[in-house]
Amino acid sequence: MQIKIKDEILSSVEKPARYTGNEWNMVVKDETSVDVRFAFCFPDVYEIGMSHLGMKILYHMLNDRDDCYCERVFAPWTDMETKMRENGIPAFSHETHSELSDFDIVGFTIQYEMVYTNILNILDLSGIPILSSDRKEGMPFVCAGGPCVYNPEPISDFIDFFVIGEAEEVLPEIIEEYKVWKKAGLPRKQFLYKIATIQGVYVPSFYTVEYNDDGTLKGITPENELIPATIKKRFIKNLDSSYYPSEIIVPYIAIVHDRIMLEIFRGCIRGCRFCQAGFIYRPVRERSSERLLQMASKLVASTGYEEVSLTSLSTSDYSELEGFTESLVKEMQPLKVNFSLPSIRVDAFPRALMEQAQKVRKGGLTFAPEAGTQRLRDVINKGITEEDLEKSVRMAFEGGWSTLKFYFMLGLPSETYEDVQGISDLALKTIDIYNSMKGRGRGLTINLSAASFVPKPFTPFQWVAQEKVEDLNQKSAFLKEKLKSKIIKYSYSDNRTSLLEAVFARGDRRIGKVILLAWKKGCKFDAWSEHFKISKWMEAFNECAIDTEFYANRERDYEEILPWDHIDIGVTKQFLISEAKKAKQGITTPNCREKCSGCGLSSVEGADICGMA
Repeated sequence: MQIKIKDEILSSVEKPARYTGNEWNMVVKDETSVDVRFAFCFPDVYEIGMSHLGMKILYHMLNDRDDCYCERVFAPWTDMETKMRENGIPAFSHETHSELSDFDIVGFTIQYEMVYTNILNILDLSGIPILSSDRKEGMPFVCAGGPCVYNPEPISDFIDFFVIGEAEEVLPEIIEEYKVWKKAGLPRKQFLYKIATIQGVYVPSFYTVEYNDDGTLKGITPENELIPATIKKRFIKNLDSSYYPSEIIVPYIAIVHDRIMLEIFRGCIRGCRFCQAGFIYRPVRERSSERLLQMASKLVASTGYEEVSLTSLSTSDYSELEGFTESLVKEMQPLKVNFSLPSIRVDAFPRALMEQAQKVRKGGLTFAPEAGTQRLRDVINKGITEEDLEKSVRMAFEGGWSTLKFYFMLGLPSETYEDVQGISDLALKTIDIYNSMKGRGRGLTINLSAASFVPKPFTPFQWVAQEKVEDLNQKSAFLKEKLKSKIIKYSYSDNRTSLLEAVFARGDRRIGKVILLAWKKGCKFDAWSEHFKISKWMEAFNECAIDTEFYANRERDYEEILPWDHIDIGVTKQFLISEAKKAKQGITTPNCREKCSGCGLSSVEGADICGMA
């Protein structure tokens, strides 16, 4: 059923264009002429969801099929939600303003653990039962994908099935099975049984969870031999032949990343021990420069955007970067189209690339040293030195940049106050370098952020304890005191949020009841400081008799069964243990191009594409 939203409602809320749809390049279809209606849900506000590359890819990929119509759904901001509940307006899609309950499959992408209550809120607004066990025949199937579902257990009570890995590989197979199931008129459970055998699909209701007397996990076992005991992730082996849209939706309002995002490769060669993405997205797969130039040309023509952002986990590690950027500038300069360079490593910032970037408007330069001392950078296997940093900032200043962003982390394993002091020392040294080159003129701005370390699944630090909130607060205050300079703009994360993030990241199914209760107490938009209600969360943990320290602040033994041990990302647990032990000794591991470290992917079918086996 299509919903008519009255003008007086839209005129009474902030940014009504969040809800109207009809943007440039939006796909319009007759929803009655397709076999499958898919609602792509981003559980955050429109401006963030529309900045997500995965949504852009999957939205157009599904809509390029004649048998499927993919529409977008975002979390309504609090003012709009109030109006919706007052006027009996359910959650709806952007394209046709159809009720969410009218769709066949409702799919959430989960990029950050702190959106879990938003998922429940969207389901509640739609009238779809929050618990998967309460959904009846004829109701939509609710699925989820994204980096957070590599540990799906905390939200497994709410999701019918998870997609583990790259959805471009999996979703078409799920769509085909759905069409067969729908035509046959079989019971709901039969569809779930069928897709449970697809590699990369996890149906949590088909697994039994047991716990030991001490609260640790005893095991997660499938209900019968037809259900896989281990769910292997799916990944695309050839990015050049994979789908990428030739046009993307252009919003009417500014969004977080309001530009063309050109994905140059997936994976990362570096192996930073804190970085989940660096492990779950292995192996490295690059697009050819020829393919990228084709993609850029089509997207500029179809959108009118004036900036192209080169997107990857570590842009400067693209093997064809200098030649590609030279060609890109040659094509884009006459069109006055800029290109920006996120994810730049300070040890891999080539002068030639800087010179290319100067030929168009200067984009941003962001560096991520992560730690303030060489000792701690070796612990986390960052692979950069202070000399690398000094060389890179000198080149940036020579190239005319005067605004730099630096990302650091607080609370990394084995961190001391000397390491925290090192962050300040690096920032102040950057100012000294600028002054030595430019004199003491105005113009330099350093935006320095220090996020709190959160141990994540499938990293060598998945066993370590997170520092307690009060200890992280003290380190944040210490660093703030050391960074007294008008040139430095210091920002840091809310350590209470980091605590919850750690609980959710390493939680098991028992966490689900806490999430549900916290939502009932009014928790939503937890990633937004103005809406974060830590007291309500603590009430929920206490009432559910769940100890946050058990999940966040407890070091685990290597022998302990972890809630995500039934998920296989291709990187072996033994390799992660080896890396964890090397971290304690301050021993680094070479990047994949220098030497294969034997992470396990060389034994995975098709993984020889990384060329490191």
